[in-house]
Amino acid sequence: MSVLPPDLPRLRTLVTYLRGELSRTEQALAAAEKREAATTRTQPTPEPPAWLVERGIGVGRLPVRVHAGDCWDTRSRCAPAGADQIRALLAQGIPACVHCRPDTALGVLE
Repeated sequence: MSVLPPDLPRLRTLVTYLRGELSRTEQALAAAEKREAATTRTQPTPEPPAWLVERGIGVGRLPVRVHAGDCWDTRSRCAPAGADQIRALLAQGIPACVHCRPDTALGVLE
């Protein structure tokens, strides 16, 4: 059983009404997309962390290498770290990235 009216005049009225609603809905959608795009443009991108710790694979996920925050050779297993934590890891013998040399930037000699 259909909820639509069976006669032609009421069906035409319903189509006219629905076209109007569709037009208003499309206008509201366009306005919302415009607002969202403007909001996205105004938000600055977050600043990268100053230092990163690269962790290994597996259960323990021990640190395997340290990086400067803007290093191009980072992997998905990196987490932000503080300068003191990087110095401590370097002192423990965790190697520094050979590309960004965080040990040199922090003044730590191996």
